[in-house]
Formats: sequence, C-alpha cells, structure tokens
Amino acid sequence: MYRAALRKTTNLLIQNAKWEAKMLHISGMKHSKSKVWSLGKINHIALVTPNLEKSTALYRDVLGANVSGQQPLPDHGVTVVFVELGDTKIELLHPLGEKSPISSFMEKNKSGGMHHICIEVDDIESAMKDLKAQKIRLLSDKAKIGAHGKPVVFLHPKDCDGVLVELEEAGTGRS
Repeated sequence: MYRAALRKTTNLLIQNAKWEAKMLHISGMKHSKSKVWSLGKINHIALVTPNLEKSTALYRDVLGANVSGQQPLPDHGVTVVFVELGDTKIELLHPLGEKSPISSFMEKNKSGGMHHICIEVDDIESAMKDLKAQKIRLLSDKAKIGAHGKPVVFLHPKDCDGVLVELEEAGTGRS
C-alpha cells in the first residue's frame, strides 16, 4: 500500500513537471535556441527535512524505497540522502552547520518542504553563459561539484517563476 502511494505521488510530481513544461511550450515562452547545450531529464526533487533520520526511515522502512547513506557536503552546507524512484530521485536535505544556506528555509518552514528541482544539462558552462546572456541570474559565478560528483549551479528563483532550479551536468560522476 505504501509503495503504491509513493509511486502515485512520484508519478504526480513527474506528470506535473511535464505538464508545466508543455504549458510553457504552448504559451510561446522562449526556450534556449542554443545548439551548444540542452535540457535533459529531471534528476531530482529536493526536500528539506528537520529530521534526516526520521525522513530516511519513512522512505526506506515505511514506503519501501531504496535510499542512500547520509552524505555530508560541507561546500554546500548540507547533508543529503537520495531516495531512488525509477529514473529520478528525491533528495532529502538537512542543514550542515549553523551557516547552512538552507537554515533560513528551515526557519520559515519548521517541518521542511520542497526546496528545489534539479534538471540535467549536457554542458553546464555553455548553459551558464547562455542563461547569463538571457538575464537569468545564477546564484554563483562558477559551478560547484554537487552530491553526484558533477558540476551544478543554481538559478535565482525570482527569474524562474519562484522556483529554485538547480542545473546539473549530465555525464560522468556518481549517479
């Protein structure tokens, strides 16, 4: 029963993302005409949690999902756990240290919640250059190495309909 509920929730999240992409296309919203880089699949949806152990147990023990071990990412100020869901993942985030960039999110959302979506790109440097030219603000000037050992960069939510978007370069690295 729990696995069915998890599958249904995951399918709804994926269907919603596909629907939003379709609506953007129908509405005539421009997408990159760059021949150098292109968007790929949704890599993960990140959820902030106040209790990483409890959230991990929910997905692993109650819902029956495969989960990774805890992975501290000091450069990003978070500890992560990945929940495997077919060809996408849920990334559970927990603040690492008092100066974590998600601490303010936790202050506003005591029980956690959705933090960002991560979309794969085939060339992150080209994507960053093209997005800057289109006046999309990046939250850092350089890509950092993320939890999968691949370059990542975040786009400013004010330029992305209020959604924090992470771009991750597809290809080599850990999956």
